Order: sequence, then structure tokens, then C-alpha cells
Amino acid sequence: MPLVVMCGYPCSGKTRRVEELKAHFEETTGRQVHTVGDGALGVDRNTVYADSQKEKDARASLKAAVERKVNKDNIVILDSLNYIKGYRYELFCLTKHAQTPHCLVYCLTSGEDSSAWNRDREAAEQYSQDIFDALVQRFEAPDSRNRWDSPLFTVLKDDTLPLEAISDALFKRKAPPPNQSTQSQPLSSTNFLYELDKMTQDVLMAIFNAQKTSVPGDRISVPGATEKVELTRSVNMAELRKLRRQFISYSKMHPTENTGQIANMFVQYLNKSLH
Repeated sequence: MPLVVMCGYPCSGKTRRVEELKAHFEETTGRQVHTVGDGALGVDRNTVYADSQKEKDARASLKAAVERKVNKDNIVILDSLNYIKGYRYELFCLTKHAQTPHCLVYCLTSGEDSSAWNRDREAAEQYSQDIFDALVQRFEAPDSRNRWDSPLFTVLKDDTLPLEAISDALFKRKAPPPNQSTQSQPLSSTNFLYELDKMTQDVLMAIFNAQKTSVPGDRISVPGATEKVELTRSVNMAELRKLRRQFISYSKMHPTENTGQIANMFVQYLNKSLH
């Protein structure tokens, strides 16, 4: 049955998303779900990714493991970096040959976030900084215009995984309807989503901190925006996060080419929603 290809920087949350997918598929389909990844192969990441031939051999082993498990009954999830577009094309050809659908789940994070998560790991599980930096530099972001990267589901660190849309893409053998996960972004999808995530988070933190010394009715300045947030009452972080998620969902459906306006747009959205 179908193949789900994970993709993203080192330490970008791929394995956590794999666990969510696996639990969902087992609960809703009753099918056996196989996870193929570096861990199962006993890959020493700092040794393998420092040597181009060893890395090539590791990719070949992962591909072979996927090929052995792809059949009419099983679901296969490939939990690895999958950062080379040529390799993703090979996986696409594999599923085409097996006459089974596939999709790509892209865990989009900033290099700073992933690096911090890497440092938080146990020493034995960490990438060395040199290897981490090299992998980030070599990373080839997926593009939904390429048939081997489509259907593409781009997921930010705080997003809810679009489980139903992914299931539809795999089991109904058709592309999911345009939504926040699959719609192509203008110019640079990676840049747009990163700026959207970062700017809205900065605005939230500015509001939260400003409320410690302000009173209802004050106009709060936030980073990146010329407009100010007008609070007529105290707003807790849970409500702010909910509004941020709603704004991000809307913005993915209606992206702007001018990322410099994201903060102002978010402030306008907050002012309308909180009044």
C-alpha cells in the first residue's frame, strides 16, 4: 500500500510526526504500518553523513527496505532526511512501479530551532555541529510543482498534522483539495512559511510581555509592525495562541508576496478578533 516520505532538516520533528501518522493509520485503517528509518538500520549519523559513499550506501539500504515492504496490504513510512530531490525522485519511481500512491510530509523548521533541538538531545543521539550545518546547507527543499514531491504536506512545528487530508491523498488515490497543507506558496514557500511562523510568534511574545506593565486601553507596539495592538481587556496566552493558529491557517490559504506585511496583517486580525 502507500508510501509516506518524510522530509526535513535534522531534528525537525519528523519522528514525532511519524508516530502520529502510525497511530492514526493503525486506528483508522486496521492495516499494518511499517516504519523504515536510520534508527532501524543502526545508522551512525555522524559517521555516515561525513562520508559520501557511506551515505549513498545508507540511502540505498533505506530504499531497498522500502521496496521490500511496499505491497497491497501495508503502509510504509520512510523516516529519514530525504533531503536530496534526486533521491525523492527514485522513491517516486519505486511507488510508480509498485502502482501505489505516495505523498511527502515536509517538517519545516528554521535552522536555529533544529539546532537547538539537536543540542537538547542526549550526546549519543546528537549530530555534530559540522555535520548538522553541512546537512542544512545541502538540503533541497521539496516543491509541489514536481510530481515526485506531490502531494506535498508542509507542516510547521506547532501545526496540527492534517491526518484526514493525508489519508485522502493516499487511500482515495487523488490529490487532496487545496488547503493549508498543499497549496503552493508564491515566490519561496519555505521563506513565506518561516516568516509567517516567526513573525506571528514574535508578536505574541511582545503582547504577552507588554501586558505585565500595561492596562486595558493601551496601544502596544510589536516587532515588524507599524500598526499597534489595541487591547480593551487582558488576554491570556491560550487565547493568543488560538488566534495565531487561525491566522496562520488563513494565511496559508491566502499567502502574500510581501512578507514584510505579515506582522501588520496579524495585528489587524488581532484587533478585529479581540474587540
